[in-house]
Amino acid sequence: MSDLILREASPSDIPALSRLASDAFIAKFGHLYSAENLNAFLTSALSETAIAGDYADPLQVYRLAEADGELMGFAKIALKCGFPEHARGERTMELKQLYAAAGATGKGIGAALMDWAMAELAARGADEVQLSVYSENQGAHRFYERYGFGKVADITFKVGDHIDPEFLFARMI
Repeated sequence: MSDLILREASPSDIPALSRLASDAFIAKFGHLYSAENLNAFLTSALSETAIAGDYADPLQVYRLAEADGELMGFAKIALKCGFPEHARGERTMELKQLYAAAGATGKGIGAALMDWAMAELAARGADEVQLSVYSENQGAHRFYERYGFGKVADITFKVGDHIDPEFLFARMI
């Protein structure tokens, strides 16, 4: 892989974002769900329509990671607090998604996007950052802990009508 380039997303990126997010989610978690629940989640959260809606929201910001002209990952931040009942800061914001292409983990994509996300959130005035992570995703726990995040609450995440146990991680800036 050549040099990784981070850039803003544009409307023309929405189909590629949808494909990468869906493929990465299926590769990592698809085995956990019935086809019906998985398809419901992909449609509601990762379809082109869903991503276009998020992209149009001025309180959500995407950053893409590319190598050799190919989308390798993306981050989506929210400039609002996703879990206000657990907020400790005055201006809590959220890392909503951090995805690397299936088969591209361990190549520095997540770290580059995480560095961008933390700098961007700080520049936009966040004093705390929250994120949710699947309770059994130990690799993600270790990754976020390296950035100073720690568990602050037990929460849940819906995939179709399946309820997953999740952890809310947060850190002050």
